[in-house]
Amino acid sequence: MWVVTAAQMQTLDRRTIQEAKVPGTTLMERAGTGAVTHLIQTWGAPKGKKVVILCGKGNNGGDGLVVARLLQKKGAKLKVVLMAPLNELSPDAKIMYRRLSKIIRPSLFTVNPPVETLRSFTQDADLLVDALLGTGLSSSVRAPYTFAIEAMNASPAFTVAIDIPSGLDSNTGATLGVAVQADLTVTFGCPKLGLFLSSAIDKVGNIEVVDIGIPRNFVADANPYIHLLSPEMMRPLIPPRPPSSHKGTFGHAGIVAGSPGKTGAPAMAALGALRVGTGLVTVATPQSVSPILESKLLEVMTEPMPESSQHLLGMEACPALLTFATHKSALAFGPGLGVSPDTTELLRHLLPQLEAPCVLDADALNGLAHHSQVFSTMKQPPILTPHPGEMARLLEASSSKQVNEDRIGASRQFAMQHRVILVLKGARTVIAEPHGQVAICPTGNPGMASAGMGDVLTGMIAGLLAQGLSAWDAARAGVYLHGLAGDLAAATIGEPGLIAGDVITAIPQALTHTLTH
Repeated sequence: MWVVTAAQMQTLDRRTIQEAKVPGTTLMERAGTGAVTHLIQTWGAPKGKKVVILCGKGNNGGDGLVVARLLQKKGAKLKVVLMAPLNELSPDAKIMYRRLSKIIRPSLFTVNPPVETLRSFTQDADLLVDALLGTGLSSSVRAPYTFAIEAMNASPAFTVAIDIPSGLDSNTGATLGVAVQADLTVTFGCPKLGLFLSSAIDKVGNIEVVDIGIPRNFVADANPYIHLLSPEMMRPLIPPRPPSSHKGTFGHAGIVAGSPGKTGAPAMAALGALRVGTGLVTVATPQSVSPILESKLLEVMTEPMPESSQHLLGMEACPALLTFATHKSALAFGPGLGVSPDTTELLRHLLPQLEAPCVLDADALNGLAHHSQVFSTMKQPPILTPHPGEMARLLEASSSKQVNEDRIGASRQFAMQHRVILVLKGARTVIAEPHGQVAICPTGNPGMASAGMGDVLTGMIAGLLAQGLSAWDAARAGVYLHGLAGDLAAATIGEPGLIAGDVITAIPQALTHTLTH
């Protein structure tokens, strides 16, 4: 599912109307119908409920008027607030106003009411529908819309945003002064880029997309390069399990990880690889650490490696690691590995010699932060999985805040420059590849902001690589399934207190859910 900018969406709407000969009012009817469908699926039947719909003067307001008409027919107790005089409505919005006015009493319409009336309406509502400003907003919200948004946000009612919460920049996700806090956002045609960025992540609630009939070739002509991961896209990436399968069928993942005091990270990575379906997993770790890992893991093998005086992996382990790597379908480096000049030298020397596809995470990335030229010397483009702090070090940026201000741009530029698959973790994880394609992951939740989650992801991606997926597919599927496992775990036990082990346990359920839903 392609993600578009506001300008691209405007072009798609215009071409659909002018070239495909679909009237704007038809697109509006489809949008309103889809919004009501998702509203009812999420919130329940509107019959007898107090619903307040706040409409602006543009086509977003027209969509809201369609929603009002459909909810009126379903028995809602309706109030429609127009934030502009009737003569200022867009042509299509005027048509929708006339259709609505035929079935509801004039007293149910209120035009640009005083602030006290707005607050009274919104406080008394069971459901609020935001159809104020839409995707065209590019400057700070002004009165009277400011008052309407503040009144909505002060209400305890369930809030549905039409296309995008009013007050958000649809390209950057930034809040333009003040923005609606939505519980559900129903967007039309294609998801808008700003829904997944910046402060929008905290404003949009659940996102649903309605197909309003934009021709696919028009979308392709727009040359989008960002797509949203979906179950339909992920389903064919999950390796099948033929009846004749054995453990060798599903690959052998090697995880090079661990150091004193950091044995949990390789253990979680190894279990993540196993739970995602890998046939065999072996952890290569310093010899003094190996007994601890053996006591933690039942189904995972360990291979002790020669270690430095600091009990870390250094150049003395290089011959053994080359041999270790020879028989592995995929490799992961970094969880709990530790950072030292010896370990960095090992990685710089070892990585360009490896034939198997690799995932680099955590301390592997920290050690190579000033040696990023090594990535382009590897025989296969590696998958890098930094969090924003690690990404800042790779970019030699001032802070993770700087990275988060342009997550897509930073990821895409680095992936193209260094010939890597870049997984920038965080809320709405971004995956970028060397040719400039970018994916955004919709799964995951705040409960996953805890220790060890990244180690599980590293193992999952390595496990999918070991089962034969390409680096691009393994990264996208691993990120999606990891987030979905977190969502399924949170649905059972809640977000507070969610730990990496809960996500590991839920990985099989995430696989099954993706295959069957």
